[in-house]
Amino acid sequence: MKKYKNIVFDIGNVLMGYRWQEMLTDDYGLDKERVEEFGPRIFTDKLWIEFDRGVMTYQEIVDTYKKKYPKDADILDWFFTNAHLMRVKREDVWELVRQLKSKGYGIYILSNYSKDLLDSHAKDASFWNYVDGKMVSYMVHELKPDLAIYQALFNKYELDPSTCLFLDDRKENVEGSIKAGMDSVVIESKEQLVDLLEELIAC
Repeated sequence: MKKYKNIVFDIGNVLMGYRWQEMLTDDYGLDKERVEEFGPRIFTDKLWIEFDRGVMTYQEIVDTYKKKYPKDADILDWFFTNAHLMRVKREDVWELVRQLKSKGYGIYILSNYSKDLLDSHAKDASFWNYVDGKMVSYMVHELKPDLAIYQALFNKYELDPSTCLFLDDRKENVEGSIKAGMDSVVIESKEQLVDLLEELIAC
């Protein structure tokens, strides 16, 4: 494997897992059919994109969703109030991040996230202890896979993209990062991620 100077991580489905379906069925008590309707409706709505972009406040996003989907108002209130239940810690992955850092790699975060949900999901995650820098969508009002957010990361931390390996679970974000000059891998499972990080540690 090529030797890299920096590893750039996405957060969702890379450093952190999600259980939003189980959250709604097991914790809230929604039936699976309703969950299958609710999830895509919320996560594919343009409102979610604007939330990640950081141009709408937490309360604005909740209120706007409730106006748009009044039948789901109670679910939406509960869902956003209990957003911390969505996350799944990946402490074994975080330990590998620690080992990467100890091997001399620069560790960076590049993620689409609203400030409120990032705080709820990852504020106390131990991987932050090993991070040299972060560029999150809400900070610059830009989103992957647009070139601007990759360039913002490079500019802020004076990174040469050719020295970076980017890990993300979405193909379009990986394609965007390649256009920006980074080598990149689509992360399709935690097992694949663990194998890759162990290989990087062994380099």
